[in-house]
Amino acid sequence: MTSVPTPIPSRTQYVLDAIKHRILTGQLTSGQALVETELAAQYGVSKTPVREALKTLAGTGLVVMSQYKGVTVRMVDADMAREVYDVRLLLEPEALRRTVRRGASLDAARDALTRADQADDTAERSLANREFHRALYLPCGNPLLGRMLDEVRDQAALVSTVAWSADPSWQREADEHREILRLALEGDAEGAASALHAHIASFVQRAFPEAREGRA
Repeated sequence: MTSVPTPIPSRTQYVLDAIKHRILTGQLTSGQALVETELAAQYGVSKTPVREALKTLAGTGLVVMSQYKGVTVRMVDADMAREVYDVRLLLEPEALRRTVRRGASLDAARDALTRADQADDTAERSLANREFHRALYLPCGNPLLGRMLDEVRDQAALVSTVAWSADPSWQREADEHREILRLALEGDAEGAASALHAHIASFVQRAFPEAREGRA
């Protein structure tokens, strides 16, 4: 019997969305402490929704809860980047290959690419880029595959945020996105999947050169 997820209370969702946005835009940096009382005061809520929001964020891998250090934004290093991007390399190109083969609409990917090009700041561009990738894999025809990739979306975005702060290479990634979409729209499933694989691999290798060591 399938269980129905319990809806998150509105105050908890508000705090969750706000903290996640600050993490994924670099306003809260890797390793930074997240103090319940301070966050509760900032958002005008009690500690309970803050505590629940932090538990949810820990479940998605954006924060770490420690008995000794309390709650901190997850540190991004080469090992973490390799783990997250290995999952993407294994699953995302295959999902795109299936999306193209079944002739699924790529209008959402085209729209996301346009939003990224027109973005006024890094936060808006990062959000559009995430939606671009999701629009490529979500119509693959396998809901479980889509959910598995959704599970690592936030962690991948955290890696990107840290990498962009050191090397804002978004223009190169934008060019690669356009090429991936062009191949997909032409119905070239293998070409699009190959271009996506190269795009994902090259990003983490540029941002974290030491992550090459140990790659399968």
